[in-house]
Amino acid sequence: MPVSPARAAAFDILLRVEEQDAYASELLHSQRLHKLSAADCALTTEIVMGVLRWRSKLDRAIAAESARRLEKLDAEVLVALRIAAYQLLYLDRVPTRAAINESVELVKRARKTSAAAFANAVLRKVAAAKAPERYVSGASASELAESFAHPRWLVERWVGHYGSENAEAICRYDQAIPATVIRVDGDVVVGELEREGIAFAPGALLTSARIVVRGDVTQTRPFREGRVFIQDEASQLVAALVGKGNRILDCCAAPGGKTAAIASRNPESEIVAAELHPHRAELLRQRVRAENVQVLRADATSLPLQGGFDRVLADVPCSGSGTLARNPEIKWRLKLDDLAELHKKQVGILVAALKQATAGGRVVYSTCSLEPEENEAVVEEVLRGGYGLVDCRSELERLKSSGELAINDVSGLLSGPYLRTIPGRQRCDGFFAAIFERSSQGPAGLKPGSAL
Repeated sequence: MPVSPARAAAFDILLRVEEQDAYASELLHSQRLHKLSAADCALTTEIVMGVLRWRSKLDRAIAAESARRLEKLDAEVLVALRIAAYQLLYLDRVPTRAAINESVELVKRARKTSAAAFANAVLRKVAAAKAPERYVSGASASELAESFAHPRWLVERWVGHYGSENAEAICRYDQAIPATVIRVDGDVVVGELEREGIAFAPGALLTSARIVVRGDVTQTRPFREGRVFIQDEASQLVAALVGKGNRILDCCAAPGGKTAAIASRNPESEIVAAELHPHRAELLRQRVRAENVQVLRADATSLPLQGGFDRVLADVPCSGSGTLARNPEIKWRLKLDDLAELHKKQVGILVAALKQATAGGRVVYSTCSLEPEENEAVVEEVLRGGYGLVDCRSELERLKSSGELAINDVSGLLSGPYLRTIPGRQRCDGFFAAIFERSSQGPAGLKPGSAL
């Protein structure tokens, strides 16, 4: 039997994620999917993201019925088994026969015909077996990790750093489909989107945010013209913390959501957006069309600039552990040892960013990570070099007073002097931010660790 376009596309994407460390979110927006019908595109996305979210539970279900160890299976066979297992265990509307038979055909399509009978037998046993267990609140970190398909070491860290209730909230949020959130500039754009069939709910954190409840924003004219950005609210909030300035630097700017938000707030300012990788720099140029933004291809640790910026954003490359709802493959790739190497790179970028700030200028350091090594530990190490911190509470209160913040009590967004959003506690990704300020005398005028 032929394989449906949706399952064939899902298989190809998941195989690239498995073998090439590709990112599903990027592949799901590739040209290939543009050729699928809306229904097939939706099923492809459902299968890809579902398999990645629930991978460890799918593997346990497969392993329980397989005479072969999963690590001995060819990647093509394992991916096909996971696709069928996800449909069998989590998608009630998919007929059992279709889920099994098409995955067997995927094995054949991948030229692994000798494994077709094996795949068929395993999947029939999976279909007949008991449905996956459900999580009961109050369980241990290991039970939480197993039930919500997360690496145990990562959940144990979250329990230690944020407490059991927050760890559970993070895991639950990661396993659900996140809302599509956009940033809009003014009622004119909102009206245009509504006329094209897009329906909204208000943003949870920011008045400039809208939560899409109906319609496909990517098919609208404002989106194609670069006047609407799909951007998580925590990401929007970090851009808002940058504030206003005459000369602004975004050190690690691609794909451009924060750059565009900064440019919208500062239409008369000179803005430099730096990006190391050529393809990402080109993407940045395409997405951010503001005339006052100059895209610069450069390494953020050695920027070919003379400084003099009164606002700098260092939204550094990180583990992305706060974005697992949107990028579930990260949790299967990330290793504890990675955090030390990321910390080293992040310190280097932050130190370089601080050198670009003029006297009295501010630098916002941010990540979409939940891990202290990438957040507080980076800030504390750099503070020993003689820079001071601005308490994020004061900036959040400023945003609230100006009508930009949609919540009354900012305390839930803070961890000491830092911004901290927790997935599940807030309806957004997990972001961290710290605000540095350079004294009028320069770095030497500050005592190590002093707060301004």
